[in-house]
Amino acid sequence: MLLFLNDIAGSEVLLILVFILMFFGSKSIPGIAKTFGKTMYQIKQASSDLQGEIKKSGMDIKKDLNLTSIISDTVEEIQRPLDQQMVEMDDIINYTAPKKIEISEPLAPEVITPIEVVEEVKIGSPEIEVLKSVKSEKGTI
Repeated sequence: MLLFLNDIAGSEVLLILVFILMFFGSKSIPGIAKTFGKTMYQIKQASSDLQGEIKKSGMDIKKDLNLTSIISDTVEEIQRPLDQQMVEMDDIINYTAPKKIEISEPLAPEVITPIEVVEEVKIGSPEIEVLKSVKSEKGTI
C-alpha cells in the first residue's frame, strides 16, 4: 500500500479525495472508508496466515529431514568399517611383528676405525707402509 503512495505528492492526494467526494458523495465516503479498512485488514490477516503456514511447513520439513541424525548415521556407517579395518591391521602387525631375540655373543666382529689403527701403530713400523699403500690405492682410509 505504501509503495504506490511514495510517488504521490500531497496535492495529488487532495485531488483524489476531491474526486472521490464529487463522484460518491459525502454520505457514502464513511462506508467506503470502512469497507476499504476491512479489506486491508483481511489482506494483512491472510498474508500473516500464509506466512505462518509457510514457516510451519518449513519447520515440519526440517523435523522430517532431521539432517543432524542423517549426518551422524552416515558418519557412523563410514567410520565403523574403518575402525574394524584398523583393529584388524593392528592385530596383523602385532601377530607378525618379529620378536626380540637376545643374543649373548655379538654377531659381527668388532670393527676397528682407522683412527684407532693409527693410534696403535708406531712411527716407522711396517704397518705404516701398509696404511700408506692402502691410502694410495683407495684414496683415504
